[in-house]
Amino acid sequence: MIVTFKKGELFEIIIPSEWSGITIEHLFKVIFQAPKKLTHQFRMNKLVTINGKITNWHTPLQEGNRLQIRLFQEEPCSFIPAYHDIEVLYEDDHLLILNKPAGMDTHPNELKQTNTLANAAAYYLQAKGELRNVRHVHRLDRNTSGAILFAKHTFSGALLDKLLEEQKITRTYVALVHGMMQQKRGTINNPIGRDRHHPTRRRVSRTGQAAITKYKVIETYADKEMTLIQCELLTGRTHQIRVHLSHIGHPLAGDQLYGGKNIFPRQALHSLKLTFLHPFTKEEVICHAPFLDKHIFPQFDLYQI
Repeated sequence: MIVTFKKGELFEIIIPSEWSGITIEHLFKVIFQAPKKLTHQFRMNKLVTINGKITNWHTPLQEGNRLQIRLFQEEPCSFIPAYHDIEVLYEDDHLLILNKPAGMDTHPNELKQTNTLANAAAYYLQAKGELRNVRHVHRLDRNTSGAILFAKHTFSGALLDKLLEEQKITRTYVALVHGMMQQKRGTINNPIGRDRHHPTRRRVSRTGQAAITKYKVIETYADKEMTLIQCELLTGRTHQIRVHLSHIGHPLAGDQLYGGKNIFPRQALHSLKLTFLHPFTKEEVICHAPFLDKHIFPQFDLYQI
């Protein structure tokens, strides 16, 4: 675990023994894997200090030194802050995880839109006195519920984007599908592209983008001819789980766009859990999202998944 503190606008890291001897440049380039442009800004604007003093980026770090990064400056938000009743699942100085209800967009699709989770996140932080340009790291379909990860500042956003790109953020979903799945676990590896006959629908396509979904059966319901499954995304294509499960003959219950029966007001898909190593402290973050509309999913122990 890396020991860190927030001191006003400064983010302070106590240099651990494993960083002793490396340079600030090596820390940002290799350890953090920060983008070159952002690293250049930190360097040119002298936003990084050691024990309160501006230091050459090639000077070796020493265990116990205090490295400070000016991270927590006020910045204009890209979204209009708007109040919505939201459930906070996890929060610290760098990131925020919210439980998105079904029927709410993740982010605005037009300039003046205010009824999205991003607007709610901006209002929540502003009400706390944190004037941040909060941004979503991943997204969920409008009618999918569950955990969504937001970054509170540009640096955490860049590092979380990198973790997502390298498949180091595990996104676990639960889905209720039509039919009795005979194979208890499997991997669906089929590229996904746009359906040129429909404005929003996607489909499995040889010319589409690579898409990989892992699944595991949790329980079957013979009387309803339905199966409750756990899914894990290895890529993040639009409608990925919905397209893949429909493609193998098990569309989501309620998902009429992809062949599901109209038995629920939305597709039975919920982002249940996010798991990742914190980009700064290296602690494991495991965050579960309770169901907000419990009538759709059968009752089971969320924390066993």
